[in-house]
Amino acid sequence: MAEAESEPRIYGFTRASCAILTHVSCASFTVLITVLSRPGTSWFSWHPFFMTLAFSLFMTEAILLFSPHGSPVKKLSRKAKVRVHWALQALCVCCALLGLAAIAYNKHLHGKPHFTSWHGLLGLATVCAAGLQALGALPLLYHALAKGWSLAKLKRYHAASGLLTHLLGSASLLLGVGSVWFTTSVGERVWYLAAFCPALSAFVIMSQVTNAYMAKKRLQS
Repeated sequence: MAEAESEPRIYGFTRASCAILTHVSCASFTVLITVLSRPGTSWFSWHPFFMTLAFSLFMTEAILLFSPHGSPVKKLSRKAKVRVHWALQALCVCCALLGLAAIAYNKHLHGKPHFTSWHGLLGLATVCAAGLQALGALPLLYHALAKGWSLAKLKRYHAASGLLTHLLGSASLLLGVGSVWFTTSVGERVWYLAAFCPALSAFVIMSQVTNAYMAKKRLQS
């Protein structure tokens, strides 16, 4: 009996610890990329800076707002959280578009072909997915746009597509960590720590979203 009662506490403590570690790692990863890229020193420098802001910081924090274990704004109402979530996602899309424009213009200046690597192709897909995800959230903010649609289903679709977009973003960051620019800028230990950040973020966000909807199904059954 004591073991059964202690399990939820252990799980809750573990999830809270992972969420806190995700906050710290995302911020640290963003600072590291900012220091290495030195935004403003070249057109290329804006690319890793804006993309990291978009997918490591803003998107991750936007989803963690709804974490029952690691939300930094637990005391806010659900409606207020949704507004903050939307603002962070809007910042994510803006930064992603700026990062995409920076690398496209940089390649144009140097006469290099566009989107020839897995990182480039996946990055383009991620930016498109983030934009569509933001547009798809409008009916959830303005219910008049959701005529003929169940809001419960729209929320499930939004959560599922949001998880997919975040996983794409994390994969893009991991491919960026494997780029020549990054591997020649850091040592081996720093590289492993940097690669750990988007991997941890993807795992924690996936766990948060899947657990939330599994819990809802158990309550409905």
